Amino acid sequence: MAIKLAVLKSGENVIADVKQLVDHNDKVMSLVFTNPYVVNLMTPQILFESDSEEEYEHKVSFYPWLVLSNDKVIEVDPSWVVCVVEPNEMVKTSYETNMNKSVDGIPKETEQVIDNFEVIEEEKNG
Repeated sequence: MAIKLAVLKSGENVIADVKQLVDHNDKVMSLVFTNPYVVNLMTPQILFESDSEEEYEHKVSFYPWLVLSNDKVIEVDPSWVVCVVEPNEMVKTSYETNMNKSVDGIPKETEQVIDNFEVIEEEKNG
């Protein structure tokens, strides 16, 4: 699996197994996201007024991207993708752990702390 973090023009940060769909000339036709989730940093803004070396806990939340769809594999127009990067190791591990615990690609509702990241998944309505 190639777990990547994609930043979209909409401003969403999507973590997924990302692959490229290319034509016979190796031109990227679309990106394919498998089990895509939006990941948000929930840490409050911090005003630095001193040279404090305090460590802050970062909270990260995950929720399904395109929650109104049942599709787990989605083709994305590459012109809508600003960049694709390697996610922070703690975020990647949390995503992979939750995908391994999931039922039909939907993680079970859990809350856990990984080092200085607290992962909070929003409840699904329905």
